[in-house]
Amino acid sequence: MSLILIIDDDKQLCQSFAKILTLEGYRVESVHTGRAGIEAVGVVQPDLVILDIRLPDISGIQVFDAIHHSFPKVPVIIITAFGTTETAIGAIRNGAYDYIYKPFDVPEMLQLIGKALIAGRCMSSPVEFNPNVEEISGREALVGSSAQMLEVYKTIGRVAATDATVLIRGESGTGKELAARAIYNHSTRADKPYIVVNCVAIPETLLESELFGYEKGSFTGAMHRRVGKIEQARGGTVFLDEIGDMPMSIQAKFLRLLQENSIERLGGKEPVQVDVRIIAATNRDLEAAVANGTFREDLYYRLRVVSIRMPSLRERKEDIPVLSKFLVSRLAVDLSMSNPGISETAAEKIGQFDWPGNIRELANTLKRALIFNRGAPIQPEEITIPQLNHGAGSDTLEPSSTEPIRDWVRANLVGEKKERLFDYCLDQVAAALVTEALELNGGNRSQAARLLGISRPTLHAKMEKYHLYPEKIRE
Repeated sequence: MSLILIIDDDKQLCQSFAKILTLEGYRVESVHTGRAGIEAVGVVQPDLVILDIRLPDISGIQVFDAIHHSFPKVPVIIITAFGTTETAIGAIRNGAYDYIYKPFDVPEMLQLIGKALIAGRCMSSPVEFNPNVEEISGREALVGSSAQMLEVYKTIGRVAATDATVLIRGESGTGKELAARAIYNHSTRADKPYIVVNCVAIPETLLESELFGYEKGSFTGAMHRRVGKIEQARGGTVFLDEIGDMPMSIQAKFLRLLQENSIERLGGKEPVQVDVRIIAATNRDLEAAVANGTFREDLYYRLRVVSIRMPSLRERKEDIPVLSKFLVSRLAVDLSMSNPGISETAAEKIGQFDWPGNIRELANTLKRALIFNRGAPIQPEEITIPQLNHGAGSDTLEPSSTEPIRDWVRANLVGEKKERLFDYCLDQVAAALVTEALELNGGNRSQAARLLGISRPTLHAKMEKYHLYPEKIRE
């Protein structure tokens, strides 16, 4: 459970906000002076600091400087009034994660907190790469001793200490983000920010302002200057996931960043110099995208200074047993369970499959097995791989496994007609998933969100949408 430290002299705000954060599954500590805040960081070791600029004894910027000097990988969100925008931007240049205006919108703040905590974990949790899983001590690692993975390790080792742009390629679920973090962890920029931007998850209309920021008045609703992700990562590393899906309208501005180390905010007239390292990843065929005109050729060559290809699981089946063992141990920690291990026969069954979803699909299958496990090593019958009955790579389910779903769908299709029937059915399934996840985890929202693969704010939004209040979950 993540610990958040609030440093603000407004005691009422601290109390109210602490209640909200506690309901979201966070632990919260509050102090009301700058010097107490500096001392508290060393004592409670928070995962995130929320810091007010104006404090009664010393300025928030002095507090930030002291925290950042001693604990550079603890993300700090600055709360600022309208008149201190430039001060907050200066803090961003010096390593603060982000800033938000008072009075702040709670959903917006919760979303920002979720992102900051992820960034903090990325910076403070090194990704190991070691052929021998027994020697891996961290929670996250690139696992395997196949020839393909050894080549990946070698390339990471050679490129990490440089500032070269890296393009990581491979199918979904092969570990491209872990490879990017391993490069960052072993680089000379490891004590500087690490910012992740998913080019698919952010709508095209928002991606440009998210990356490059904007000036006050640049569009309707731009009430203040906003610093983008590129500027927030000054001196550090930006990981652009799914860069093959970056819109053409933004590719030209991104090319300028790679060529001139400068950006221009939306509505800005002057270039802003930035020092960042770019690591990009994609599962798309960029050569085909260049040929059909959906990806700039000059940007393609700028990106692939060094290229790393992450192999699929079907290309390195000899790694599956040791990878399964590693995943079970890590997933057991995430689910707050003792590690039951996995039997050789279960590992053998797992090794027969091609895993079209790669490591992500394997991890989800093992997580399901762990949830219903009773303490003994995972057995073959606990591994549900319906595709095995139809040949490797098939996504077809056995008829018997789809009958309850088919009956439910037909009942809704022929029953009372509902408006937006498709959305209604999706909502029913989503509500059932959220309810089951909460019940399996005793109402613990943090663990339920991890089980579903979503953030706590997203889970909270789903609970609100489907009226799944805690007292209903416990019934």
